[in-house]
Amino acid sequence: MSEFAQGAQQEFWRPPVQDLGEEISVRDSAPLADACPRCGTEFLLGSHFCHSCGKRRPASIDSSSNADAAEMAGLWQQAVHAIGSRVSGISRRRVQFPVWLRHLHFHEIKRNVGLSTPSLIAFLIGLGCVLGALLVGLLTAKTLVEWQAIQYYRAEWLLAATAAFVAGILLNSRRPNSD
Repeated sequence: MSEFAQGAQQEFWRPPVQDLGEEISVRDSAPLADACPRCGTEFLLGSHFCHSCGKRRPASIDSSSNADAAEMAGLWQQAVHAIGSRVSGISRRRVQFPVWLRHLHFHEIKRNVGLSTPSLIAFLIGLGCVLGALLVGLLTAKTLVEWQAIQYYRAEWLLAATAAFVAGILLNSRRPNSD
């Protein structure tokens, strides 16, 4: 049994052979495209250095891929220029927004509500969580287990809303005037 183990090691490192009556070694194949020029080891995928000898990976870009890259860059520049010329032709003054839309600006809301910026953000997150709790109620349940799961989700949304509102209260740097 020990003869087989010793023979296996040697055969493992030998080049493959074809058995056509006599042993003929397979012709040397072309060198690997991504092999280290110093030691011949194949580079690992995405590596910049050889993992055996440490030599830097050479840049292997041929002239056809350079031409393809230049052509793609030219197409990209043409597309960007075409889109840019179309966008620059659009006048912003032609678009008329309703007057009431100015009340939806963040700073306008902040001034009207009287909250600081972090407090207003927490308040808006809390409103979003309340909306999420309401929208979870639109789900239809066919079994008791599904109904319980929906109620559990609704409770989680309301708990998140409560946490956001408490954070908004704690983050509010503007204190009400005490008269």
